[in-house]
Amino acid sequence: MHLAIRRWLTGAVIGVSIVSLSGCGTLFHPERKGQMSGDIDPAIAIANGVGLLFFIVPGVIAYAVDFSNGTIYLPGRNSASVDVHHLDDAMDVAALEKLLSDKAGQPVSLENELVMIEEMDSLDEALAMVRMSGVMDEEALSIL
Repeated sequence: MHLAIRRWLTGAVIGVSIVSLSGCGTLFHPERKGQMSGDIDPAIAIANGVGLLFFIVPGVIAYAVDFSNGTIYLPGRNSASVDVHHLDDAMDVAALEKLLSDKAGQPVSLENELVMIEEMDSLDEALAMVRMSGVMDEEALSIL
């Protein structure tokens, strides 16, 4: 009986340590990776805090993993996304501006120096470019 309890307790500690070391937000919401900031998700923060109850190191590592991945933040209203559009060679600048304006819900000018158009080889490459561009560009530009 004593051996069974010890095995169960050892398994529970190992399981909690593995979950804590990987970060709860990273496990529960992998789609949130790459968020730069926002409101902290209380459920993820509490789940990471449970790691602090068992040992300090797993809890601290869980918080570090989730903050570095951006998975501890709630999804924001200002987020970037990628829409795939296959354009034909006959499309001119005016037609592309109209398509982009319709999608964005506001006028888009391709002559603006803040607009960058680049052809990507894959969707993964496009998503990486969106992550690297920064989600909150409006806030950064308002400081200038």
